Amino acid sequence: MDYARLRAQALTNGDDEEAVTVDTRALIDKVLARYSGEWTTLRELIQNAADAQATTVKVKFETLPSTSVPLPQTTNQSELLRHAVQNHTLRRLVVQNDGQPFTKTDWARLKRIAEGNPDETKIGAFGVGFYSVFADCEEPFVSSGSEAMAFYWKGNALFTKKYSLPQEQVTKDTAFVLDYRNTTTPLPNLLSVSQFLATSLTFVALQNVEFWIDDWRILSLQKKSSPSLGVPIPRDLETRAQGGLMKLKAAGRMSTQIDGTFMSVIGWKPQAVASNRNNEQHASELPSLRNFFSRLTSATSQAGLRGKSAREEQVVQDTIAEDLTALSTSTIFLRVTAATIETNVSASFSAELERATKKSPPKETKLSILTSSYDETVASEMSASSQAAKVADIFASVLPSKKPGGRIFIGFPTAQTTGAGMHIFAPSVIPTVEREAIDLNARWVRTWNQDMLRVAGIISRLAFINEMADLDQKLKRLSVDNKKGPSLADVEKFVPEALHILKTYTFLDSTPSSMVAQLIEEAFWTSWKRASIEVFSSRGVLSTSKVRNSSEEVSKFVGGIPVILNSMKDGPFIRKLIDFELIKDVTVDDICHELGAKAMDKDQLRHFIHWIANGAAAADYAHAELRRLLDVAVATVSEGGDSGEIITLGTILFYHNKNIPATLPVPPTCLPHAFTANIPEVKLRALGWEPLGIVPWVRFLIESAGQKEEQNLMKNASFAVQVLTVLSKSWDNLSPSSKSSVESALRNITVLPTKMGMKKPSESFFPSVKLFDDLPTLEGCANVKEKFLTTLGVRKTVDLDTIFTRLLSPSPSSAGGAAAPRWSHMELIRYLASVEADIPAADMKKLRESPLCPAEDGPRGMEPTKGTSRLYKVSELFEPKDTLRALRLPILQWPGPPGSFRTTSKEGRFLATLGLRPYPSVPELVEMMASSYEDIRRNAMTYFIQNHSVNGYASFDISKTPKAILPIEGDEKALVAPSQCFVNERAAVLGYKILRKQLHDHAPKFGVQRDPHIMLCVERLLANPPKDRSNAITLFEYFSSRLADLNMTVLAQLKKAAIVPVVRRKNTSLGFGAKSEESLVYVKPQNCYLGNSTTYRDIFDFVDFGPNANTFLFKCGARTEPTKHEIATLACSEPARLLSVLQSPDKYLSLLRSLADDWGTLKNDRELVKKMRSAAWLLGSREFATSKQKESEDMSYEEEEAPVKHYVLAAPGEIVILDDYISYRLFKESLLCAPEDETLEAFYQALGSENLGSRVKEEILVGSHRSRQDGAEWLRKHVVERSKIFLHEYAKDKRDLVKRDARWLEANLKVISVSSVGLRRSLQGHNKYHQEKRSAASTHGHNGWVLYVAAEHKDDRPDMYQVGQAICQLLLNRPNQSAYFFFEPFLKLGLLQLRDRGYNVDRILRAKAAEARIAEEERRKALEAEQSKIREREQEWEQSRAAEAAHQEVKTPTRDRMPGAFHDSPEDEHTLPPPPQQQRPRRGFFSDLTRRLGLDTGDEDEQQKQLDNFLPPSQPEQDTKRPASSAENRGRKPDDGRVTSPAVIQQNLLNAINSTRAHDSTNLFSPPTEREVKEKAAYCDTTPAQNITFAAEAPRGMRIFVAKDISVDASTFLANNIDEIRQFELLLGDCGEIYCLPAKAIHIFYDETGGTIAFNANGSIFCNLRFFNQLHRVQGAGVNSKGLAGQKRVEATTWWWVVLAHELAHNLVKQHDSEHSYYTESFIQQYFPTMMAKAVSWMAGGGGNASGAASALSTTVAAANRIPSGREQSVARSETQQSVPPPPYSEGQFGQPGSNGASFW
Repeated sequence: MDYARLRAQALTNGDDEEAVTVDTRALIDKVLARYSGEWTTLRELIQNAADAQATTVKVKFETLPSTSVPLPQTTNQSELLRHAVQNHTLRRLVVQNDGQPFTKTDWARLKRIAEGNPDETKIGAFGVGFYSVFADCEEPFVSSGSEAMAFYWKGNALFTKKYSLPQEQVTKDTAFVLDYRNTTTPLPNLLSVSQFLATSLTFVALQNVEFWIDDWRILSLQKKSSPSLGVPIPRDLETRAQGGLMKLKAAGRMSTQIDGTFMSVIGWKPQAVASNRNNEQHASELPSLRNFFSRLTSATSQAGLRGKSAREEQVVQDTIAEDLTALSTSTIFLRVTAATIETNVSASFSAELERATKKSPPKETKLSILTSSYDETVASEMSASSQAAKVADIFASVLPSKKPGGRIFIGFPTAQTTGAGMHIFAPSVIPTVEREAIDLNARWVRTWNQDMLRVAGIISRLAFINEMADLDQKLKRLSVDNKKGPSLADVEKFVPEALHILKTYTFLDSTPSSMVAQLIEEAFWTSWKRASIEVFSSRGVLSTSKVRNSSEEVSKFVGGIPVILNSMKDGPFIRKLIDFELIKDVTVDDICHELGAKAMDKDQLRHFIHWIANGAAAADYAHAELRRLLDVAVATVSEGGDSGEIITLGTILFYHNKNIPATLPVPPTCLPHAFTANIPEVKLRALGWEPLGIVPWVRFLIESAGQKEEQNLMKNASFAVQVLTVLSKSWDNLSPSSKSSVESALRNITVLPTKMGMKKPSESFFPSVKLFDDLPTLEGCANVKEKFLTTLGVRKTVDLDTIFTRLLSPSPSSAGGAAAPRWSHMELIRYLASVEADIPAADMKKLRESPLCPAEDGPRGMEPTKGTSRLYKVSELFEPKDTLRALRLPILQWPGPPGSFRTTSKEGRFLATLGLRPYPSVPELVEMMASSYEDIRRNAMTYFIQNHSVNGYASFDISKTPKAILPIEGDEKALVAPSQCFVNERAAVLGYKILRKQLHDHAPKFGVQRDPHIMLCVERLLANPPKDRSNAITLFEYFSSRLADLNMTVLAQLKKAAIVPVVRRKNTSLGFGAKSEESLVYVKPQNCYLGNSTTYRDIFDFVDFGPNANTFLFKCGARTEPTKHEIATLACSEPARLLSVLQSPDKYLSLLRSLADDWGTLKNDRELVKKMRSAAWLLGSREFATSKQKESEDMSYEEEEAPVKHYVLAAPGEIVILDDYISYRLFKESLLCAPEDETLEAFYQALGSENLGSRVKEEILVGSHRSRQDGAEWLRKHVVERSKIFLHEYAKDKRDLVKRDARWLEANLKVISVSSVGLRRSLQGHNKYHQEKRSAASTHGHNGWVLYVAAEHKDDRPDMYQVGQAICQLLLNRPNQSAYFFFEPFLKLGLLQLRDRGYNVDRILRAKAAEARIAEEERRKALEAEQSKIREREQEWEQSRAAEAAHQEVKTPTRDRMPGAFHDSPEDEHTLPPPPQQQRPRRGFFSDLTRRLGLDTGDEDEQQKQLDNFLPPSQPEQDTKRPASSAENRGRKPDDGRVTSPAVIQQNLLNAINSTRAHDSTNLFSPPTEREVKEKAAYCDTTPAQNITFAAEAPRGMRIFVAKDISVDASTFLANNIDEIRQFELLLGDCGEIYCLPAKAIHIFYDETGGTIAFNANGSIFCNLRFFNQLHRVQGAGVNSKGLAGQKRVEATTWWWVVLAHELAHNLVKQHDSEHSYYTESFIQQYFPTMMAKAVSWMAGGGGNASGAASALSTTVAAANRIPSGREQSVARSETQQSVPPPPYSEGQFGQPGSNGASFW
């Protein structure tokens, strides 16, 4: 589609042009919504003063005294000011300036919105800034020069009046007077206002600002500036911005001083504030996030600080409060770098920018950077004259170094921060409308602003260059006498200033737009043509290309490189330089250059080795670079050094080994230990150095042995010992090859010092070799490891053969005596023990096999004194102990006092190695315990017991020995094996032998068990069961102690064994008496019962052997009572006997109840169940009436005697279950009934008993069907709905009783309304029957179940109890009376009442809501279908019009639009605007209604214009019979004579229906209004006030509102009118269906006075319940459960149908004029067929016909026609005096956006 062509056609051939109107109040409100910043009004007025070239601005707040707190009776100004600040409220704001007075252009622009200031040098652009005064002021006043202007409102339109001032009132000042709209506004925060004014003075061309509160001058600010000095622009600075729009032309720098004089009240914080001001505190006084989170910190860490801070602040506040008028001064110093910017934009760009800002871009503009140098900042901080000045920091927001940091100034500060410590003043930057941020969204504006920000970055770089140059000059002046440049001490003095400069130009994130800081910073860094910037270093201010980032380690050995100071490295500016690689780390070339210039000293060498080792280990440098550094590094060591005077690192190969002491000599290729002491070896290895090895070190010592005598390894014994000690310590860590090399180097040289001098290793002996005095044993080698010496060849022992030959050979006796060996066996053992470790393995084996030692053979008590002549092997002897001597074992002879032989001694351990035995084995002791000698047996047993744990005898299982070694009880001489006796004495009852009691504690040591094996015990029990009760108690008690040993196999064997003795008695009759015979029988445990039972003792075997014995029998299967299965078997077999034993029907029923509880188990036995169902063993009852009851059937319930119940044993099939009390009452004498107990009833039913209902046959007698079944259909839905809740609640406790669910009921239930329902009951098998009348009954039909409901009259409602009874019979398995009573309230109560009682009905309510949504969807589809038909009709109409136009020779003129047409109305594209006075449409039947009501009058131009503003063009229907008057045709195009399309009218009506909506608030209020209707003289369209509130929802969801001034509360009103509300809701729903209105769009309201029938509030329709009650509910006799019926329904619905037509017309026309009457009639005409069809159906349903419907409809209309015309009569007439219903119309207005709606008469 060619839209351009269509647009051209529309502009050429379209309707007359019309201007767009503006709602001024709404526009200003929307503008103020954008002006959300703080002090917006002051900002705009001060900016106005600056634009007027003013030098002084005076801001004054005039206040109102408090009405509650009286003025203090004092003349003290401080007290008066205190009272004003605390209690006064704002009355007026006056802002004065001494600028140029307003010109005519200024006055004209002041009253025009969005015109803006065309002067490109001025900041204002949008022309809406002045209107910020309406935020607090309703009607501002402006005075300037000799003229003044007042603003005032008329409705939503703003008007002005200009006034020339008298000559005496003419001043040179311009004043803005703003009277506050709300006079309860407290004074603002004085400190916040002062800070704002101080900030405002920063860049604007003002010199003085004063702040007044009434007659107190609170603050006075004066600004002074120095002359501007030119700033040269370096050639390397790129002056053109990246976008190419702007270029830096020139720059200058000046200093500014702002002096502030203020009262102390600015810093005062009132302690008490009036309660009515708590909610109006200034934003700056609200708790900040910092205060919020500070409350979450630890109390222990913050409490002290808070307390101290609070005390200090309190002292300051007390000082300030002494005199609030005391004056304080404060001064700040600022530096401004201002630049002139040239702009170069294309013509197209300029045009686009002018379109956006209403001014052309300037050819040249200004941009300034405000900073505060270090000196200025310090001076500003020290300028405070008092404590109050320090508390009240009025310049807090001026200094860019303080939070929130630098900001963008567009005349005044915006919310946009720069991200750096600088303010940027850019008047040519284009802000957003509210001037709180920079506009970076609009295309052309964004491009302009971005380039402006880039220029700001260029100027920031220029300012940075100048500040760094100033810093460099200061440093040079300080160190002018130092030829080598500035010293480090001088540099450190200027570090704070350098950090201040860097912080100022460090860019962080800006807010709210982060792009601002990014653009400025980008230009800051990229504006310099070379990749460098000035920075402060250890050598002063230098370019970054000359400065390095050095570590602390490098600075310790080189000091001539300019580096960044450590105190500056953490700054973000320096980190950026490092990240940008503008500052590089110190390079290898730098270090090589420094090291080649001079030699290092000892400390520098140490630091250099540490640094290069760390770098090599971290792989920071290549191997070639490391070699360069090492080759150039030379150190000069002082004379006291360890390794000479000069060390060249290029020749070093080794570093000192930590195993070699630093005092020992090392080769020259090894770096001295002093330089590598604290360096890890891995780092030294990274340099290519290796640790000094032992082998090269030893070789160096051997080769240099002749150089120094004190270091001669082969001659100096002390030096040799030091070397041997080092080698000994390192020996274990040496590799095999290194060990071999050391051994080869030392084996053949005299390196070992001995007592015979220096010897070779093979010639030396250890000091432990003492056999001969002439051996060369080692001396001074105590710290040398034997292992090392042994490896070298040092000898430890002499061979064994030599020892035997030389030491054990007999020596000549003295004095001719016999020869004797040199050594005894004790001395030989001692020597061998001393050299045990050195004895070869072959010699040890020889010693073990050789007889070396004799055994003891001395007298008793002196056994060690004499030995046997025979020598024993050591393994054949025992240790010399008295305990072993008592066992008569061979003991080693070891002469000496008692205790001289110790097993822990070296000799004892050596003998143990040779096999000396410490104790005898268990088999040896067993042989001794089985000896025929009693003392040996006793000693052996004692030794075994005492040493059982010590000697480890527990590892030997002595219980398996067959030898008889243990004594038993009862026989002193008998001995038995451990396996043949036991510990438990109770086992003797079974014939087992018991271990002697003295040995019971040691039984585990001999392996004696406590009890015999359980299987053996059981075998003996089975073989010999107890003979009597006493024997049984003993046996069973023993077995009870063995319960843990009884496994499943043993228990199974015991359960089947007859081991329980039972005495049975049998009664026999002999002659005249009875005799009891007793007999002993054995029964199985599982066939007997424990304890006693009075009930079953004559039937079952009960035994009692005591608690312990009974426990054993219980384990074996005995029980305490018979099982239910056994009882059931007995009851089925002998019921009469069982009943006689129980002696009571109640006990018998209790027994049956216990069986019923176990029915789930019993039913698994099929044989038993079969017997239970056939036997006559159940108890039933039959009720007999007394004779008195039979004689007097009508006696009262209180006088009636209790019936007689007779219990009978019967089979289950002969008993019935009582489920129908009515049938039972009728046939009780013929029935045998089950007990009325749910458990027993279920039990009886499971065995075959039938319900009484199945025995009683019911026949339903149904009358004739009623013609109307709508009530039946409602009842069906109601029953299905409520059955869901009933089944949900009923199944919580009785789920098994539910037979069918609600889904089945919904699918199978049918409800039919009949004239009568009867029920006939007959008892099967008996000739008895009964018949009664019912309200509801159910029966099975052909296609399901049918519920018949009796209704003799059309308005009757069925008994819900009988309905629930009929439904319960369909849903439940066993319906009973409690179920009927439980179901009844669910059918009677409403859903909301059920919810109030705690039932969950939300799902049903949601379902109803879903049904409403479906209905709404169907309504929408119907409207869409109607819309489609309208379009088809419109097409047909256009086709017919086109065919007609083809036959016309003269072009038809264009036509007026349809009154009230919407924008989407399908109209002819070539229509002309409507005439000022539309001709009246053709009159008809419904036109007479509005004519008679006096609501149909003519139009006027103003009314038509209002309608034109609301409706788009349309084609009105013209009345060709009525010629237009000359006045009507004046200024109007001639009528073309064509008729408006019906589709257009239908479309407008449909649009009006679519405009209806639900009222979305709980309240509605509208004030009364009255407007003149120009169609008729002296006619006023009045609108009463409405003040209603939401009360509740009607049953079908319609919302109910009540007047707030009704005499009763809402809940009482709802309770009293619930039926009326329900009927009114149904009626309005019928009316809404006719128009296809949304159900939620119609509302019910109620008031007690007034004539409002209905009203339309913004598309929401409200209908008055009071009129319905008086006109239709009270007079309507034909009312059923669903509301009105028949003719009454037609009359009432027609009445309210017309009311809705009237209200729907208000969706198209606001006032009551001819247009409104026209659309009211159109609605009635359009939907009359639908209304008529419904009326016919209602009359037919109510017994009427179509003629009756027409009659009722005409009656209502006729009643409306009889109403006198004129609104005055309708209003004046009393409601009680009306003989006929009032007209079904409401009168009001269509609510405008933002209003609360309208009310109607």
